[in-house]
Amino acid sequence: MTNVLARNNVKVLGEGEKTIIFGHGFGCSQSMWRLMVPFFESKFRVVLFDYVGSGKSDLTAYDPEKYNSLYGYAQDLIEIIEELELNNVIFVGHSVSSMIGMLASIKHPDYFESLIMIGPSPRYLNDEAYIGGFEVSDVTELLDLMEMNFEGWASFMSLLAMKNPEKPMLAQELEKSFTAVDAEITRQFAKVTFLSDHREDLAHSTVPTLIIQCSDDSVVPIEVGEFLHSHLKNSTFRLMEAKGHYPHLSHHEETVRLINEYLLLP
Repeated sequence: MTNVLARNNVKVLGEGEKTIIFGHGFGCSQSMWRLMVPFFESKFRVVLFDYVGSGKSDLTAYDPEKYNSLYGYAQDLIEIIEELELNNVIFVGHSVSSMIGMLASIKHPDYFESLIMIGPSPRYLNDEAYIGGFEVSDVTELLDLMEMNFEGWASFMSLLAMKNPEKPMLAQELEKSFTAVDAEITRQFAKVTFLSDHREDLAHSTVPTLIIQCSDDSVVPIEVGEFLHSHLKNSTFRLMEAKGHYPHLSHHEETVRLINEYLLLP
């Protein structure tokens, strides 16, 4: 069996009694949390990892069948928690990682103390009265562009998602992250992410949850955050001043403040 910690390039920092795990979003890696970690490693044991196919994970562990849904990624998260013998974990998930964390918590609610979702979405596609932000044709065009011109897609998507023109280096970093790993694996992760629908799973989530929503997010409209809040038991909804889909990079201090307030940290 593949070594779990090597498979997911797991890093453990800090010496706190409680554990906080940071899960990165699509096309990213654990390095995206670098501005956030210093605020937490003095109070917590901090666990960072890369999903298989991302960052410096073991690409030989990638199984297209296993990772054809978010459940495969959720199982990996569970295995990391079990391997490190953790309990009462605070899981901070960005974007699709929010749903991965939720699915893991539904399977093992006893492993989690709370979920913190940054820019989450249970479904990215519009559906009758539901506003997800994308039409099927939008996602099809994005997937086609990834196949035909991966670098062009990365450039376009990084500018669209970051939405912080005053900080061009952040979009450049995101573009570099998108193109750092295997293009076909990234395209499959995109397909799984944008075509997933976990709205029915929301009713089964019991772990207290903080939903952090940016005020102007090209990937996840405000309506999605409000939908999650209305369908997740024991949830708290906070709307940020920050714009874009990556507040932990573009506005990390506001992101840290909202998490601290939720966790009642000084």
